[in-house]
Amino acid sequence: MESAPNHPPRAPLLRAKQPKPSGSVLAGSSVFSVAWFHRLTIEQRVLAGFSLVFVGILIVSAISYRNTSILLTNSELDSRGYDLIQLLNNIDAAMSEAEDAHRRYLVTGEASYLEIYKKVVQQKPTFVAYLNDLIRGSPEQQQRVGFLDRMMDRQLNVEAKAISQFQEGGFRAVKKMAFEGAGKRELGVIHQVITEMDVHERQAVGRRVMESAAGTRNTIILLGIGALLQLVLLAWVYYLIRHDITERRRVAEELQRRGELLEAANKELESFSYSVSHDLRAPLRHIDGYAALLRKSVEHSLNDKAARYLQTISDSAKQMGQLIDDLLVFSRMGRQEMLRTAVSLNQLIKGILAELRLDLQGREISWTIAALPEVQGDPAMLRQVFMNLIANAVKFTSTRPIATIEIGVEHPSSMESVLFVRDNGVGFDMQYAPKLFGVFQRLHRADEFEGTGIGLANVRRIVHRHGGRTWAEGVPDKGATFYVLLPARRRDS
Repeated sequence: MESAPNHPPRAPLLRAKQPKPSGSVLAGSSVFSVAWFHRLTIEQRVLAGFSLVFVGILIVSAISYRNTSILLTNSELDSRGYDLIQLLNNIDAAMSEAEDAHRRYLVTGEASYLEIYKKVVQQKPTFVAYLNDLIRGSPEQQQRVGFLDRMMDRQLNVEAKAISQFQEGGFRAVKKMAFEGAGKRELGVIHQVITEMDVHERQAVGRRVMESAAGTRNTIILLGIGALLQLVLLAWVYYLIRHDITERRRVAEELQRRGELLEAANKELESFSYSVSHDLRAPLRHIDGYAALLRKSVEHSLNDKAARYLQTISDSAKQMGQLIDDLLVFSRMGRQEMLRTAVSLNQLIKGILAELRLDLQGREISWTIAALPEVQGDPAMLRQVFMNLIANAVKFTSTRPIATIEIGVEHPSSMESVLFVRDNGVGFDMQYAPKLFGVFQRLHRADEFEGTGIGLANVRRIVHRHGGRTWAEGVPDKGATFYVLLPARRRDS
């Protein structure tokens, strides 16, 4: 390794920017999380709470399923392990019995001992096959089983050779083997291998038992913690819902209180409107009446200019009276009780045209009226809507030698109807469309077309009370189209 220099390093010319402490970063993230949570609506908070509960259930279920699978696997392995231990004991006893029966046969020559030996020889392949089935998946045990199989074959072969010598030469030929045991050495090795396999399997069973116990304990703890967390989350959701209900009740009470105040204010406004209209009508009548009397008394001495002045005073008084009447109608339309019933627009339009027949005398108008649907609403109010729209179409086509007015419906459906009144009149510029439905909003001078600017405001107010909406389209000097969207007649009505 290279040695470090003795002189200290130079200080940097620029101070490095110090990193923010981790605590401030965590505090900032927590503040952001709290701010984000407070921006959520109550529905979003409840949904988040139930989502957390659902995720918690999924996690607990997944871990519990994993631990249960391990427990079942270990249980199956333990069962095989106990079968293996029992089988090893049986093999050990069988090989010892074969060696003992073999020696007794060599000493006594009794054929019954030879039958015991032959039985063990016949069972040996079954023992080995069962061993291989029980130790599958364990390479170490498979090696021991292979070695054990060879040693069992060797023991049985040695004993079979001794039996053959006995049958050929008698007891003297096998006297030494009869007392010492022909397969004694192989039997000792077999005992050792079986002992090693037994110890190995018992240790594996012990480990699996401990693992299963730990898994069961962890599963119980996890289920307890999961149940506790879910109870906490459900309590939190319950608190949110209860808080929301309390808040909604408070808002409802506040709205009720404000509604009562608004109702009182409306009554006061209605009384004020009546008083104002009554108090204004008398001076206006006086102005109009005295202007007429003055014109009669000095009619012969007035010049044209003075007569025009008096006529202007009288016309202005009448116009002011009409404005007051229209304002009262507009005010009443907002407070009048609505009658919900099925309205046949075909019959309604026919009635309006019959009422306007006197105003249409001397006019050449081409009418196009489609088959109109039935709608839900107040017949009197809807009559006011279409009376204003048709009257406007008649008025603003007065400059046309042949007026064209169309009344129809667009995109009819079972839920709503879009009705329109289209004319080829003077039209309007679309940049002024937002002003059309306002109070006292006029796009033409009074000397061009008469009116107070209240009619379309009444149309919008009535349509809004019916749950619909209004809009208009137009082109200067090419006509206009006024649209009214109304809810269609319900089938159960």
